[in-house]
Amino acid sequence: MKGKVWFITGASRGFGRIWAEAALERGDKVAATARNVNSLAALKEKYADSVLTLELDVTKPGQAKAAVDEAHAYFGRLDIVLNNAGYSLVGTIEEASADEVKAMYETNIFGALAVIQAALPLLREQGGGHILGTSSNLGHVTLPVIGYYCSSKWAFEAIHESLALEVKDFGIKVTIIEPGAYATEFASQESLKFAPGMDIYSNLKTQFFGQLKDMEKGDPNATPQALLQVVDAENPPLRFHLGSHNLPWVRSAYEERLALWEKWDDVSSSAQGVVE
Repeated sequence: MKGKVWFITGASRGFGRIWAEAALERGDKVAATARNVNSLAALKEKYADSVLTLELDVTKPGQAKAAVDEAHAYFGRLDIVLNNAGYSLVGTIEEASADEVKAMYETNIFGALAVIQAALPLLREQGGGHILGTSSNLGHVTLPVIGYYCSSKWAFEAIHESLALEVKDFGIKVTIIEPGAYATEFASQESLKFAPGMDIYSNLKTQFFGQLKDMEKGDPNATPQALLQVVDAENPPLRFHLGSHNLPWVRSAYEERLALWEKWDDVSSSAQGVVE
């Protein structure tokens, strides 16, 4: 089905930009948002009235609601609401301050919530829609040095899973997009914030960044058709791995977890007790 109307956060670069252009190229309409609306000027110049460019800092709930409302008024409906804005905090659990962690959550979690909460009444009124959120394979597994980023994706996953159960009777679908490693601008200075370092973790970080550098990365320009298949599906998946490396890693992680739970099940069960 063509002719969908999208609302996309973080549309100035990376996946957000690529997916916005793919939607527009096939004839869809897009409300593209970014903190700096000038970064979207080329989209407006090329696609004219098919695209609405809006300034949006997702950490400002009032601005999120205003952008969602303006997009809905401009196009008359919203079919797909895609939360893509986010960044990673680089720092070990000991290094990062509470304020730095809170700031990341303001974007990665509360920013997405502001958009979702603004869109839900409109989607209910029109009888349906599709909420998508860009998570990560790190919503299932973790790495050192970016543990707080991983934690935001675990929270992101849980919120969307609960949301899917809460809104399905309204005809609203939910999909969590879980990219693996891709050669996007996510590693840019704008997408990474660094906590002050401690010398004791220098060797760990050197090893970690060396592994990241050597990691095979996917081509982000290969992703649009897969995403479009998901949004066009009559019954889209709640979770959707993007890329070929995710499933083996996640499968291994869950096999290890299940084996550990099984190993300790007798002890776990002994703690059940019986309430008389």
